[in-house]
Amino acid sequence: MTKNKSARKTKMAASAKKPPKDTERSEAISPQQRANSKQADVINMLRKPEGTTIPAIMKATGWQSHSVRGFFAGVVRKKLDLALQSEKPNDGERIYRIVEVKPSKSRRKVAAQSRPVA
Repeated sequence: MTKNKSARKTKMAASAKKPPKDTERSEAISPQQRANSKQADVINMLRKPEGTTIPAIMKATGWQSHSVRGFFAGVVRKKLDLALQSEKPNDGERIYRIVEVKPSKSRRKVAAQSRPVA
């Protein structure tokens, strides 16, 4: 006769227990942006007035084109909240650059709420 399912589950659960965790945890270190990273290089390329192209970024970083576009969407636009401008001249490749823009209404509301009232 075989054991029923509940007895097997109990035995498996008992054998799969992990050892107790240490109570002391290392302090969380805040992330710092390194000046010599690929991300910093791309941001510097995008901040130039003439901008840059995806092939130029690919050559500088070794990334593939879809990785560069993902970096634009995920890091530049969402994480860093920078305004990325894209333009395509009639005779060439698309050029990307970071531009300074006025904060939108929603950003102004957030900024106003975070300021102390005098």
